[in-house]
Formats: sequence, structure tokens, C-alpha cells
Amino acid sequence: MNGQQTDGELTDGRGPRAADCCARGHSLTDGEVAADVETLAALGNDTRYEALRFVAEADDAVCGCELEPSLGVSQGAVSQALSRLFSTGLVERRKEGRWRYYSATPRATRLLDVLGDTRSTADD
Repeated sequence: MNGQQTDGELTDGRGPRAADCCARGHSLTDGEVAADVETLAALGNDTRYEALRFVAEADDAVCGCELEPSLGVSQGAVSQALSRLFSTGLVERRKEGRWRYYSATPRATRLLDVLGDTRSTADD
């Protein structure tokens, strides 16, 4: 009888079948999962993360040209970082003449706040 099922357990003593105890899902659609992963990936780079922090902590919209000296990277790196943050919905931008100004979206602000909250907990 080795390997036969009896009341949700295998007769060889391995416990419940995987299909019985592990077949759980989550409430997100595939599109939502992909969007969340893309958002987290956008924050997974030092330049993009620091650019978002800089923009989010500014009192007014930030010109992209202000980030280059603050981040210590090239103008091209700043441009790519801001473009990725924009495409994932973490910053908004507006164009005035040849300049682009960036501000953090409410979602970005909430994400940064949550990160800050998790960093400051003293439950360790």
C-alpha cells in the first residue's frame, strides 16, 4: 500500500499531498504582478532610487539638470533614471521650453514612506 492515499495523507507517512495544502493563490492579476515587479525593479538601482528620493523631498518640481551634480552621475544617467521612473508612474513631468521638471507621484511618496517606516522599526 506504499504511496496510496488515505484521508489526505500518503500511506508512506509523508503527510498531506502538495495539491491539498499548497494550492493557494493571491488576489492580484498577472498584469498587476508585472506592474508591481516593474515598479520595484525601477527602485532597485542606486541612481533611480536616489533620484526619486531627491525629487520626492523637494518643495517644488525639480529640473532634471539639478540632479546631475547631486547624484554625481552623468546627464545621460540622470535622463535614463528619470525616464524609467516616469514610465513606471513614480514621477510626473512637465516640459517648459527645453527643460523638464519632475515631481513624485502620490504612489511614489507612499512607497518611500513605507520603506522609511520599515527602516525605523525597532522590533529586532
